[in-house]
Amino acid sequence: MIGLSCEQEKKQLKTVASEVTTAKKKYVVYQVFTRLFGNTNTANKPWGTIEENGVGKFNDFTKKALAEIKDLGASHIWYTGVPHHAVIKDYTAYGISNDDPDVVKGRAGSPYAVKDYYNVNPDLAVNVEQRLEEFEALIKRTHEAGLKVIIDIVPNHVARNYKSISKPKGVKDFGEDDDISLVYHKNNNFYYNPNEAFKVPEWKNGYSPLGDEKHPLEDGEFPETPAKWTGNGSRQSQPDMNDWYETVKVNYGISPDGNKDFDELPEGFENEAYKTHFEFWKDKEVPNSWIKFRDIALFWLDKGVDGFRYDMAEMVPVEFWSFMNSSIKMKNPNAFLLAEVYNPSLYRDYIKKGKMDYLYDKVQLYDTLKHVMQGHGKTDNIPPILEELGDIEHHMLHFLENHDEQRISSPDFAGNPEKGKPAMVVSATSTTAPTMIYFGQEVGEDGSEHAGFGAPTRTSIFDYVGVPAHQRWVNNKQFDGGQLTSQEKELRDFYKRLLNFTITSEAMVGSYADIHQYNRENTEGYSDKVLSFVRWSGNEKLIIISNFDDTNIQEFNLKLPKEIIEKWNLNAKDYEVEDQLYHSFKSTLKVENGLGSIKIKLKALESFILKIQ
Repeated sequence: MIGLSCEQEKKQLKTVASEVTTAKKKYVVYQVFTRLFGNTNTANKPWGTIEENGVGKFNDFTKKALAEIKDLGASHIWYTGVPHHAVIKDYTAYGISNDDPDVVKGRAGSPYAVKDYYNVNPDLAVNVEQRLEEFEALIKRTHEAGLKVIIDIVPNHVARNYKSISKPKGVKDFGEDDDISLVYHKNNNFYYNPNEAFKVPEWKNGYSPLGDEKHPLEDGEFPETPAKWTGNGSRQSQPDMNDWYETVKVNYGISPDGNKDFDELPEGFENEAYKTHFEFWKDKEVPNSWIKFRDIALFWLDKGVDGFRYDMAEMVPVEFWSFMNSSIKMKNPNAFLLAEVYNPSLYRDYIKKGKMDYLYDKVQLYDTLKHVMQGHGKTDNIPPILEELGDIEHHMLHFLENHDEQRISSPDFAGNPEKGKPAMVVSATSTTAPTMIYFGQEVGEDGSEHAGFGAPTRTSIFDYVGVPAHQRWVNNKQFDGGQLTSQEKELRDFYKRLLNFTITSEAMVGSYADIHQYNRENTEGYSDKVLSFVRWSGNEKLIIISNFDDTNIQEFNLKLPKEIIEKWNLNAKDYEVEDQLYHSFKSTLKVENGLGSIKIKLKALESFILKIQ
């Protein structure tokens, strides 16, 4: 192929992250669905009860279990599903009201239909009366293991039957002081349909809330007058069964016609630090719901929680996040604040104005990697994403699995956990942003169980279920992988090597440049099944290359363009390079006439992190 001119090289080669001038850290978040982690019951009966299918407990996170998670490479653990949400289990002996299956999804309930923000899911406790104390003990054990604690806050909606029996003195429930004669008022916590009663959705396609079993409260009715608007924004008194009917939408001071009953941030405030945001709100009258959620966050910070994952944050106004997150940062400047935002046009507002630390990089990097893993996407589409997000790259958390997404091993995704390897290398090493993995991902869990509510391919978050591959690692709570297959052990070893490398490598918080496009133009045999880029710092220079082809070896002379050779101050000579994952591949970087070249031979689905010696 015809080589590019120097000016063409500079135009095509984009340095996404400049040399680091501020201290950054590379974090790894281990997301665990708390009630599933320690469950060793393998029955997996569809719609099974807690007695039939079992449930994990806070106490299952032993010192050994936490040490293994830390050893995997994690810095933070996100305990998903901790706040007390609606469940189909009788806890009335403990003063907890029963939940109506007509407004609960699954038998174990959605973790995003929170019923009491000032306590934890009773399913997770050995002693229900001491459930909060058991979680506080888990926080302490987690910290002793060297891990930080993240829990969920779900600001957009609460359970249809929200009722806190644990709230501190002086705290009022959501909706307790609402004027229910009005559709909307700034300080109402909910929106209402006055003089209309709520109606349970019309079930279709043979659906029944608990499968074949009939529950005493399953009668197609739920007392709620007047009807409240539903969590996803449906204003119907009878929402559709595909709506978030088990939740009600929280009012943040935005009227039904879209008017904001609160101050907006002054122009240029996206450039101000959280302390300035905090001062801005100190003398402002804000909607009551803002105060309620701020106080909930501060309550959990006092318990030792280190950060929050915010569900559907983009459905809540950015001004609230300025108020909320600046209050949190004033109490704990190092709090880890992660938000679910799916609209790229909102990313910068929620980071800069809303003071979020991290957002999901789903609709761009995750979706693109998924297409490549499935064999119908090109690696050519990845570098432009990294370039577009270059100014906020540190804030865009990367993942390949979470509780909302299909398991890599499921047939509807990739059908093979090995296909996650090159994507995981790219996901974990291409930016300074945190990496997140979902429990069981590291051993190839496939999400094939028919648990009840919802379809397989995702590990159920609504029902009591065992997680088979993960259970083999748990090994009767020895947490030593004793029952894993050889392939599962090798996969976990891969994740362990990769994640630990990312949190110790200086270059992972340094600079990035694309060399993929240059090689597509100039390297014979280099295809759209391969991706390459470079990362570097003052003391470490890395060349990262991944083969997404699941059948073919990729062999070619990888080239380093003149701009990288100059940036790295490389002389005209040979340099040894060695893979940092397995240390089984070595080659030579030859620098001649200002260009670099390395002979590469990649097996199917293989990746190298080559370090210049």
